[in-house]
Amino acid sequence: MKTAPFARAFDLHGKTAVVTGGAVGIGAACAMRLAELGAKVAILDTDAAHAQRTADEIREEGEIAVRVACDVSDLGNVERALDTVLRDFQRIDVLVNSACIFPMVPALEVSERTWDRVLGVNLKGAFFCSQLVARRMITQGTGGTIVNVASINAYHPSGALAHYDASKGGLVMLTRSLAKELAPHGIRVNAVAPGGIDTPAFNETMHDMGGDSMRLAFVDRIPLNRMGVPDDVAKAVAYLATDASSYVTGSTLVVDGGFLVS
Repeated sequence: MKTAPFARAFDLHGKTAVVTGGAVGIGAACAMRLAELGAKVAILDTDAAHAQRTADEIREEGEIAVRVACDVSDLGNVERALDTVLRDFQRIDVLVNSACIFPMVPALEVSERTWDRVLGVNLKGAFFCSQLVARRMITQGTGGTIVNVASINAYHPSGALAHYDASKGGLVMLTRSLAKELAPHGIRVNAVAPGGIDTPAFNETMHDMGGDSMRLAFVDRIPLNRMGVPDDVAKAVAYLATDASSYVTGSTLVVDGGFLVS
């Protein structure tokens, strides 16, 4: 049987992608890669300035991108943001749930407010963004893809992040649950689990944990002997978001340089 050219499997022309937390770091890298593949990209984030900067960078490359203010922990906010996306682009084909926060707090000191905020952004936000987008995909009748940005912390706790670890563990199972329920509608749901990725937020965490010595100790545990960069994750997300992974659903792709096997 003759197959289509492989490059066509990565083609997103005519499709719209929504990336939450797309202002900086992993989310921004995902937005730029999906735009490069031809998708119109909507960047949902509370950081208006950096979201606009990322959208501008995409447009400078001749692709289409908009920024939409959105706090994913607020359902009404998400509904309004997605209404704006649909007004501008008429459809949604790809959702990347990248928005997350991870304030370092020892388990014995986590407040209810911190717990609710972390779970609200990292897990509740991913669920309701997925629910609303999946409803739209079903109405469109052409299927779609959802990619959740989890973490190796779903499998390996790092200390002082019990709230974050719980949210990412939940996100891995949410990925599997949604994959099972949405498969009959042609919607695939997968996740990536990044390890140490060189982002401002990660570097701030390393600083809080002990500075350069902690960072060096972390890198020493990585078999590939380097920190990851946001684009390492974005390329994995691009694979899961496109037809290149057309027979993959309910899976979590670990992107950690081998940390979990060290």
